[in-house]
Amino acid sequence: MTHPSAHALLHWYDRHRRTLPWRVVGQSHPDPYRVWLSEIMLQQTTVKAVAPYYLRFTEKFPTVQALASADREDVLAAWAGLGYYSRARNLHACAQAVVALGGFPQDVQGLRALPGIGPYTAAAVAAIAFGVPVVPVDGNVERVTARLFAITEALPPARKKLAQLAITLNADREAQERPSDFAQALFDLGSSLCSPRAPACGLCPWQGECAGHKQGIAAELPRKLPKAERPVRYGAAFLAQDAAGQILLRKRAEKGLLAAMTELPGTEWRLENWSEAEILQVAPFAAGWKLAGRVKHVFTHFTLYLDVYVAQIKHFSNQAVSDGFLVPVECVKDTALPSVMQKCFEKGLSCLKEKKS
Repeated sequence: MTHPSAHALLHWYDRHRRTLPWRVVGQSHPDPYRVWLSEIMLQQTTVKAVAPYYLRFTEKFPTVQALASADREDVLAAWAGLGYYSRARNLHACAQAVVALGGFPQDVQGLRALPGIGPYTAAAVAAIAFGVPVVPVDGNVERVTARLFAITEALPPARKKLAQLAITLNADREAQERPSDFAQALFDLGSSLCSPRAPACGLCPWQGECAGHKQGIAAELPRKLPKAERPVRYGAAFLAQDAAGQILLRKRAEKGLLAAMTELPGTEWRLENWSEAEILQVAPFAAGWKLAGRVKHVFTHFTLYLDVYVAQIKHFSNQAVSDGFLVPVECVKDTALPSVMQKCFEKGLSCLKEKKS
C-alpha cells in the first residue's frame, strides 16, 4: 500500500495554511491551553461558529489557571450558545486537574487521563502542542483517509479501519520531524480541498496518490449508513416579566441533558404533544399566560418543540421564586442560558415588546 508524500502535503500547508485565532505562525511551542481549548470547542462545532466564542473565552479566561479558579457558573455562561454543555463542565474540571498537576501532561496517555479528553483530543494536543508524532483522527482526517485508500465500507462500521490507516499517514521522516504542522495540515486539507462535497482534487497535493480520485469515486467517500429517523419531543417554557423588568429563571439539575445550565421554567419534554390546558396546569404560577409562539431546536438524538408562553405581572411572589431566581432582562444574556432557552427567551421577549407597543 503506497502512502502519500508528507513533503507534498507540508509544502502545500506552508503556503495555504488557514489563519485561525488559536494558531500562532512561527511559534515553536504552541500554548497547550489554547490548543486544548480550541479542540474542545471544535468538537461537533464549525470553525466559523467557534472563532468568536474562542476570542471572548480567552479574553475572559486567558490562562488555564484563570479558568481553573473561575466560578463554574461563569464558565457555563461564557460557553452558552456553543452547545454540548457537558464539554463546558468537563473543561472546568480538566483545567482544575491540570493546575493540580502543575501543567498539561505532554504525552497521549497522560492527556487521556484528564476529564473530558478522549483519544482524538489527546492525540491533537500531544501532536500540536508537544510535537508528539501521532495522527489525530477527526472527521476531516477520516474523509481524507477514505478517499486516499478508496475505502468503500460505510461509516460508522468503517471507522476502526479508517483510524488504523490514518495513523500510518505520518510514516515519512518529514512528518515525524514536523508532527504539529503535519496534524494541522491534515485538518486543513480535509476542511478545504478534500471537503465533504465537490472536493477540489485538481489542487490537492495528494491527487496523484489518491486511489479514490483514480477510481473516480472520491466525492462519494466516505459512504455512510442511512441515519435513523430522529424522534420528536414536546414541551413548553414560561417567560414572565415583572414591572421592574425582571425575568424568572431557574437552574437545571446537576445531571442529564443541559445539566446545571440556566432555563426558563417549563414542562417536562415528552413524546406526546401538550394541549394548552395541560400546559397551563403546570405553569409556575397563576397569571394571564399567552402563547407567544413555538420554538424548534435540534439536539443530537431528538428534535424538540417548545411552546413559549408569556405573562406581564406587577411583581413576583416569594412562592413564585422559591424554585428559581430573578434576573434583570438586560442581564439574561450573561447567564448560562443554552441555545434552546435563548430561542425561547427571544421569542417571548419579542412578544412582550409587541404587546407594549
